[in-house]
Amino acid sequence: MNVTTIGLDMAKNVFFAHGVDPHGKVVMRKKLSRGKVLGFFANLPPCVVGIEATGGAHYWARELNRLGHTAKLMPAQYVKPYVKRDKNDPNDAAGITEAVTRPSMRFVSLNTVEQQDAQMLHAIRRRLVANRTALTNQTRGLLGEYGIVFGQGPAQVRRGLTSILATEDPRLSALAREMIADVQRQLQALDACLETYDARIERACATDVRCARLDAVPGIGPITATALVAAVNDGKQYRRGKHMSSSFGITPREHSSGGKQRLFGISKRGNTYVRTLLIHGARSVLQHAARKTDPDPLIRWALAVQVRRGKNIAAVALANKLARIAWAILAKDRTYDAHWAPRTACT
Repeated sequence: MNVTTIGLDMAKNVFFAHGVDPHGKVVMRKKLSRGKVLGFFANLPPCVVGIEATGGAHYWARELNRLGHTAKLMPAQYVKPYVKRDKNDPNDAAGITEAVTRPSMRFVSLNTVEQQDAQMLHAIRRRLVANRTALTNQTRGLLGEYGIVFGQGPAQVRRGLTSILATEDPRLSALAREMIADVQRQLQALDACLETYDARIERACATDVRCARLDAVPGIGPITATALVAAVNDGKQYRRGKHMSSSFGITPREHSSGGKQRLFGISKRGNTYVRTLLIHGARSVLQHAARKTDPDPLIRWALAVQVRRGKNIAAVALANKLARIAWAILAKDRTYDAHWAPRTACT
């Protein structure tokens, strides 16, 4: 079987392989169960295997590379135009085979096990933050029905719950006080879990040279630094800093035609989590910039944008610059210099 390129359509338990020869002729269509995938590919000569970058794709790509094949991951939205007729496993696999052979196709870099560990760390922490936010919002809403109003944020709710349980508020029954005490214990448990994961992120940042270099950039702390490395590794898959920034969705969305360029708001494509962290970091920089007597050139540029365009646009523009600086640090093995990197990034 002279197969050189295979499109592998994956599901939880059923896989479908579509193979072609060097001339593009279909020579193989095979339905596989999950347990037989690696055994099947172990008996094939080395070939290019196209896979959509969905759940579990990085694991299978690493395993296929170990068998001598060349696994290439592609965004699912880039594969969809190559799928003909109705959607089913054979047609999806054929579309993947066609897409992986296109010279203009953009591929997803393969995650290492260390990257996946960091991504899991951030995913669990993000879920804990969401659970704490949901708990505090529910508590504020329930107590509002009793005429008890707290300010926004976990700190305000913590202080409010402590004050309520320390006094005999006539607006609350004994049953209500018992439930409030239970909510307080749940909130304390979530806070303890979050502290544990924050400590793990700080240790990961301290032990990784790349994260330590990113941590020196204004607006990038241990959380953002480790999230960036987990998302892009060394960033060398991007030719320029603007390409990495675009992958996070913090560059303008374009809809141009007839030689007339039309730019709109940011595209919001790609990694939502990293984009959010970068923008929050930029907001923090702008918030504290007014207190500095001699701000860095990058911060002075961001403050000038804020005067002209407003704080929201300035925060997003600064986040864009931070992503480009991060690319230079990761891809070029550089360290942050306040009097060099901003000048290069802001031209």
